[in-house]
Amino acid sequence: LAQVWLKSWLGVSAARSTRAEVLSCQSCCVIMVARLTYRRQCRYNTKSNKQRILKTPGGKLTYQAVAKTSKGPKCGDCGKALIGLPRLRPKEYRRLKNREKRVSRAYGGSRCAGCVRSRIVRAFLIEEQKCVKQVLAEKLSQAKAEQGGGKKKGKR
Repeated sequence: LAQVWLKSWLGVSAARSTRAEVLSCQSCCVIMVARLTYRRQCRYNTKSNKQRILKTPGGKLTYQAVAKTSKGPKCGDCGKALIGLPRLRPKEYRRLKNREKRVSRAYGGSRCAGCVRSRIVRAFLIEEQKCVKQVLAEKLSQAKAEQGGGKKKGKR
């Protein structure tokens, strides 16, 4: 009688089903999950209170606190992730040595290599432009001096 009720409840026709199918369906429907309690003071599922279920060697299920994952350091100009620096939370960055916090290059832990290269090229081109302007101004002043050297205006 219990098998017939279970078959009708699960929507399985009596003609096609076997006892093994009914038992397998019965075993998948009745699963008990252990209730777990938080081990810290915060009792709510917040962003800073994430937990994962861990099975102890004794076979007991407990909660283990999961630390927040870090986004990692980004380039200040383009926003890309900086290569060669660890992805840590701010508290852990404080514990690092200086050589672990930056890369051995100008703007090491702040800008990516591509942005540093473009900054250097930009600075070089600006300096070159200043030199070209100065040379053109000198040529122009020489041309004016040669042109205006023959005539002198007097007072009227």
